[in-house]
Amino acid sequence: MDSKSVMLLIKEGEGLTAEFKEKYSPKIDEDIVAFANTKGGVILLGVCDNGTVTGEQLTNELKGRLNSIARNCKPSIPINITRVDCVVAVEVPEGVEKPYYCSSGYFRRLEGCTQKMNHEEIRIMFTDNDIMPFEEKTVKEFSYNDVSGEKIGAFTKEAKINFEPLSAIDFLKSLNVAKKEQIKNAGILFFAKDVQKYIPQAQMSLLAFKGTKKLLIFDRLDVRDDLLSQFNTAIFFLKKHLNVRSEIKGVNREDIYEIPLEALREAVVNAIMHRDYSIKGTSLMIEIFDDRIEITNPGGLPKGLTQGLFGKVSVRRNELIADLFYRLDKVERVGMGIQQMKEAMVKAGLKEPVFETDEFFRAVFFRPKKEELFDTGEKTSQKTSQKTSQKILAMMRENKEISSLQISESLGISERAVKYHIEALKKKGLLKRIGPDKGGRWEVNESHG
Repeated sequence: MDSKSVMLLIKEGEGLTAEFKEKYSPKIDEDIVAFANTKGGVILLGVCDNGTVTGEQLTNELKGRLNSIARNCKPSIPINITRVDCVVAVEVPEGVEKPYYCSSGYFRRLEGCTQKMNHEEIRIMFTDNDIMPFEEKTVKEFSYNDVSGEKIGAFTKEAKINFEPLSAIDFLKSLNVAKKEQIKNAGILFFAKDVQKYIPQAQMSLLAFKGTKKLLIFDRLDVRDDLLSQFNTAIFFLKKHLNVRSEIKGVNREDIYEIPLEALREAVVNAIMHRDYSIKGTSLMIEIFDDRIEITNPGGLPKGLTQGLFGKVSVRRNELIADLFYRLDKVERVGMGIQQMKEAMVKAGLKEPVFETDEFFRAVFFRPKKEELFDTGEKTSQKTSQKTSQKILAMMRENKEISSLQISESLGISERAVKYHIEALKKKGLLKRIGPDKGGRWEVNESHG
């Protein structure tokens, strides 16, 4: 680890393989275990979360503490500790004896966070971990001469990263998509001049049909380019074929699409991140019908993830690809995408999306009928919100000690959404909390209810 590498890590910010700590804490064992259980990484001591460098001294005492912590993990984890300029870099390799744990439990990296794992995540994430994922493999014929400087520039611009004056090689290594003189498939999928030449199955087909069946195609676009281009082209194609209305809010005009764009963006990026790129002769499909939109990616659910756990446990088939989309700010943290897609649709007064899986994974979004087309805006959203609030009040009348988590599980919405409704009810004088969060109770103002 040298000065250039550290500076680039700080510019890029925290991610799958980078964690910043303003100062040493014994809880650093959680981050060490998380990196060993995922793709390895570097912990920088003396750097704040926002990238501000405060500095850290590498004393013999600190070095001894860090080595002792790593040895006490089970199995023990070899680490490399160096002082680079004014920060301390703790390099953690990806483990070969997964899963690892420390006194606080099992941890892993998920985008830019260290997350504690539950039993199901441990079982799923480390099933057959000795098999190298497709994104980690390399193509023998691919070299650094096949990397597109323009695509690196487009990525860094969108991710707001300034990697100059470092070379493209150093930049790709810092993202963990290159090793020594080879580019991993994840790097090829994002930065190759000609992705199709080396990974021909990495393509996307965008189709718009007339009617509700796959009979008459009136618009088609096949995308055989990098994954960021695929994402941007897919969103453009969807916007082109969705109905839209405009509302004036203050002095600004806001375009409102018949299906919330945030839900479709989440579905598209999920499909790109989670598709199985090892399956040849396949394509990611986005199909637009008069009554629905279907987004289908090859691969089905990741191995070990059951239908019952879907949407509750976050599993990344492609950790590196997911991290790159996280850096582009295209993906939610801690795997909340499925729930947020459902909430966005319900909030717009539409049916929840349907998710189907076999050898493929399919997300289906239902379009409003023509007579409902302009009634899916604010009025419908308000009606849906009022119904949810009424349900919450009814549950609190029946059980005054009910928790927001219990309400969330009962209604099938996130706990964050429940808390939003509770705060709104309090402001309207419809609800009051008696006592502390734990051990207290709810009181519904019946004179308003």
